[in-house]
Amino acid sequence: MCTTSSNSVSSPIVNRRGFTLLEILIAVVLLGIITAALYGSYFTVLRARERSSQGMEARRELGSTLDLLRREIASSAYNRADKRLLLVVEDRDIFGKPASLLVLTTLAPQSNQIRKESGIIKVQYRLQEKDSHSILTRREQDSFMAAETAESVETAAYPQMERISSFLVECYDGSKWVKTWNTDLNGALPKRIRVTVQVEEDGKVLELSVLSNPRITGL
Repeated sequence: MCTTSSNSVSSPIVNRRGFTLLEILIAVVLLGIITAALYGSYFTVLRARERSSQGMEARRELGSTLDLLRREIASSAYNRADKRLLLVVEDRDIFGKPASLLVLTTLAPQSNQIRKESGIIKVQYRLQEKDSHSILTRREQDSFMAAETAESVETAAYPQMERISSFLVECYDGSKWVKTWNTDLNGALPKRIRVTVQVEEDGKVLELSVLSNPRITGL
């Protein structure tokens, strides 16, 4: 009669070894490091996309503002006999940076407003401080209807361009560039106007200029 010892055959369940506490801790640490790296890369990409989007928006805003200034200056209206038609440039600064004041009357397209419109507006551009940074504001008023109607048609100043470093307006009188102009004193529009705007982009200063020739007189 053959007998088999019960100790000669090992059970697979008995020999199966689990993870030690040290191995689990190492796996958790590695998982945390990988997760942190992935999250860091993800948010870095998001920040880069956000900066790129902000830069594109700032450039679009800058381009549209300079184009608007070019068109309004080219259409500026002046008549020595009519004090409502004018162009004034004042040389100002904010903490040493150019902050010119520009006021001019210019032709404007008809809007969809119900009130009467003359088609000539007085526009004011001014640099102002807001929340520790500068903004370029724009205000407009109908040059003729304001005096003829009881209602005020002057609009509130609104931000035309935000986070601007400097705003410089220069006038060419035929021989030199000057930073001030007043049609009441000069008796004419300048030959040419140059507007220079500085903005900060990724810690660098971006400067762009636009030239425009006032062409309308004798209204």
